[in-house]
Amino acid sequence: MHGGKRAGSGRKAGIPNKATAEVKELARQHGPEAVGELARLALKSKSDTARVAAIRELLDRAYGKSAPSPEEREDTKALVVQLVKYRA
Repeated sequence: MHGGKRAGSGRKAGIPNKATAEVKELARQHGPEAVGELARLALKSKSDTARVAAIRELLDRAYGKSAPSPEEREDTKALVVQLVKYRA
């Protein structure tokens, strides 16, 4: 293996192949329509679960995903468990 690490496909890591670029372009072409459908689901879906999922997707794309709470972070889970055991 010469010239750096390789992805599982045998190509150099970090170098997109033509198929990946084509799929991304196709997804971008449908992006506005897909966002419109998410907005429709967020406002009009009869399912609470579908509405919440659509709202979350829209907000994640508009503002970025929110940082995990301390309880959700892997590096703090052990600390939280230890505090709970200590208090008991």
